[in-house]
Amino acid sequence: MKLTYERMFGCDDTYNDVLEKSGISEQPTDDDIRFAGSIVEGVQANIEEIDAVIAEAAVGWTVERMPRVDLSILRNAVYEIRFSCEVPPAVAVNEAVELAKTFCDEKSPRFINDLLGKVVRSAE
Repeated sequence: MKLTYERMFGCDDTYNDVLEKSGISEQPTDDDIRFAGSIVEGVQANIEEIDAVIAEAAVGWTVERMPRVDLSILRNAVYEIRFSCEVPPAVAVNEAVELAKTFCDEKSPRFINDLLGKVVRSAE
């Protein structure tokens, strides 16, 4: 999520750079780095379609008005739901909500859960 967030501002930090900035000393595995890289690359490659999916599901909101952390979480989750086979949709939604509980304001988890629920239902 943090890598996707940084890409919004043109930053090309690596996984390890983001960990260091976050004060996390735990070393990632090669699988962690590969998985995070695939998500970030997938989001970037499909950003227009992902944002269109988010915009369609976001009643009363535009992508431009959304808090950037919320948008980063949503982009990752929509990528996982619509484009990736590595994560089941229910897991993507749950992880997104958990990230929102940690990094966003108190209204964001419900907003993200509701929006992603619409995305999952429309993909079925």
